[in-house]
Amino acid sequence: MKIALIGYGKMGHMIEEVALERGHEIVARIEPNPDIVLRTATGSPIGQSPSPAKGREVYSPEEGFESEAFRRADVAIEFTTPLTAKDNILRAWAQGVPVISGSTGWRPEELEIGDWKLEIEGSRVVVKDEAGKVMLVWSSNFSVGVNIFFDVNKFLAEKMRNQPQYTPSITETHHIHKLDKPSGTAKTLAEGIRDIGIPRYRDIEIESIREGEVPGTHEVKWDSEEDTIIITHIAKGRRGFALGAVLAAEQLNVK
Repeated sequence: MKIALIGYGKMGHMIEEVALERGHEIVARIEPNPDIVLRTATGSPIGQSPSPAKGREVYSPEEGFESEAFRRADVAIEFTTPLTAKDNILRAWAQGVPVISGSTGWRPEELEIGDWKLEIEGSRVVVKDEAGKVMLVWSSNFSVGVNIFFDVNKFLAEKMRNQPQYTPSITETHHIHKLDKPSGTAKTLAEGIRDIGIPRYRDIEIESIREGEVPGTHEVKWDSEEDTIIITHIAKGRRGFALGAVLAAEQLNVK
């Protein structure tokens, strides 16, 4: 499968690593924020672009989306910012390239899709064109483990339906570079509890912590005067998110 990367910071490099390991080809790399620096997997210091010695050409958005290399892609994987994600997706669609997007802090419902269909499938949003071809898969978190955690969260919330003595709250901790607060994953966890339909769960407290280089920790707490129940997901790195995004791209391209 031919993959274009939109966003070539830490996540972009990890997605590239996973994709290459799984036998895919990276045909284009676009960095929408060349002046906002991320320490890259090549060891480049903050403030510098990825090392050209690796032979990895990185396009600006102005060049990249219009390039023949990008048009060759079967799918684009987009991890950027809430300010750039929507425009990136529209530019990819203009070239006929479907997108896997993990950018949070915005919602695909904001896209103007005309006669296309928007479908919500659990924690994912899918956009299909008139012919039924999937043009976008967005998720607040592509990690396989986190999606299992979403299911555990809903199961526990259902068990609490008849236990009014418990009050739910969520705490999420991420690295200091993360722009959106609270995280998309925390919002999805809160939605999973609210979806049970209990009025007392309408307003769920979410605490957001930004410190160091923490990849991501999410804790759901059910507290009562008698005891406390806590479920926690701790990401050990970005690889789980990258693998989930590549798996989503593979599912998109199943013939």
